[in-house]
Amino acid sequence: MRFADDQWAVVLGGSSGFGLATARKLAEHGMNCFLVHRDRRGAMARIEPQFESIRRLGVSLVTVNADALDAGARETCVERLAAALGTEGRVRLLLHSIAFGNLKLLQPEPPVERLALGALAAALDLDEAELAKTVNRLFGEGVDALAPLADAPIYPQSAFLEDEDFQRTIDAMGTSLLTWARTLLERRLFAADARVVGLTSEGNTVAWKGYAAVAAAKVVLESLARAMAVELAPHGVRTNIVQAGITDTPALRAIPGHDRMAAQARLRNPFRRLTTPEDVADAIFLLATDEAAWINGAILRVDGGEHVSGAGA
Repeated sequence: MRFADDQWAVVLGGSSGFGLATARKLAEHGMNCFLVHRDRRGAMARIEPQFESIRRLGVSLVTVNADALDAGARETCVERLAAALGTEGRVRLLLHSIAFGNLKLLQPEPPVERLALGALAAALDLDEAELAKTVNRLFGEGVDALAPLADAPIYPQSAFLEDEDFQRTIDAMGTSLLTWARTLLERRLFAADARVVGLTSEGNTVAWKGYAAVAAAKVVLESLARAMAVELAPHGVRTNIVQAGITDTPALRAIPGHDRMAAQARLRNPFRRLTTPEDVADAIFLLATDEAAWINGAILRVDGGEHVSGAGA
């Protein structure tokens, strides 16, 4: 399908990962895009060619390098959005793809003995340190099954989650979804049949070390989206959440131990691969189509069956 010329997508976090992939997918089907991203000047040499590739698809593309969480910056963004929409344009899709959270432990960790590696070294009559080097090398080369024997992730031992860390992360990755949706509603910028989509992860139910603040934000996001699905429906807005599988994005690489998470996901996934940003973009595109108008208040899992697969699958 092709979207009408007056339809726009607003993507918060549109310069990489899910946001960028979704903008490209939507543009391929004729949707204009307004991307808000926060990147340092040095990163723009890498990002601008990505934006230009979207422009070459023949749609209107507006990009704003600003903090989507700042009230003043948000007002400036909305003014620019309104100007870009003109009198006829409307926002069909608001995608919240902001990945800004604190990745700290709750408390210092006590030292843990690596009993399995020592036992294996003893049974094979090998030097444990040399065996550890070999295991780490092979794991780094992609032998995922060695993850339990490889060196454990290193977490900062000088800073731990405080109340402010939770508050900022929950605002950034949770409640700001509603802030932006209400702003667009108040300015009457949404289309008559609009879609709001947020992104969550399996960390909403599974405890990953260092992920507590982000996990709390994701649970808030999901709960809030359910409320929005009910209370914004009279305004023509459908609100859904996409739960992506483990995906190699800048956000994942910021998590200590992300290589182990990726290895475990590949072993567990029925298709033996990670989710890609394009997999997720395809699903968000589907949610933006006319045929998805009756999907509201859902959590759509896009992970190839990762969430239903047991550890020994």
